[in-house]
Amino acid sequence: VQLVESGGGSVQPGGSLRLTCAASGFTFSRYTMNWVRQVPGKGLEWVSTITMDGATTYYADSVKGRFTVSRDNAKNTVYLQMTSLKSEDTALYYCAKDTGALWLGLSPDRSTGTWGQGTQVTVSS
Repeated sequence: VQLVESGGGSVQPGGSLRLTCAASGFTFSRYTMNWVRQVPGKGLEWVSTITMDGATTYYADSVKGRFTVSRDNAKNTVYLQMTSLKSEDTALYYCAKDTGALWLGLSPDRSTGTWGQGTQVTVSS
């Protein structure tokens, strides 16, 4: 079972990035997928969740209206399109599965579920 994130980088405030998470080793279409981020020295923050069929999505208030999660089950891939980026979006972004219902307020925990290695997003002028 493996999750590999990519697409991070440095961008100016107001810019956009698209993160990609490639999954392997499990039946991707049977799993809800999540994006979680972490600022150095701070805890994990849930960002977004997409259900197995992609029909339902959830977002943290801090990113609602700016970020869009999507998935392609044929490609075993989940995406996070980020627009209108702010300096406070700077973080290491992880994709994860089997984390529990993060969209209901459960705190993310890297000891629960499967996580990728993360991709760094830096928003700075």
